[in-house]
Amino acid sequence: MEAQLHPTEIDGVTETVREYILSSFMPGDPDENLRNDDLLLEGGIVDSAGVMSLVLFLEERFGIRILDEELFAESFGTVERIAAFVAAKLDS
Repeated sequence: MEAQLHPTEIDGVTETVREYILSSFMPGDPDENLRNDDLLLEGGIVDSAGVMSLVLFLEERFGIRILDEELFAESFGTVERIAAFVAAKLDS
């Protein structure tokens, strides 16, 4: 049986990702300007260079390794998707 992250741990991942995106890509914007389901790439919040910065942050902050072949819009399209991706990596 696979270990499951406790909901508060997933919430912590989500909040960490939100804080990073707000401070790095939306400085000065109020928190409510970023919803967890906002499209980051399509919405112009994060560009391709920003994705690389985000990947480096996630690897360092959570101690995970993200492979180039894992960089898909499905995994990095929204705060929710990023948090789920990181949670899955932490769970494996």
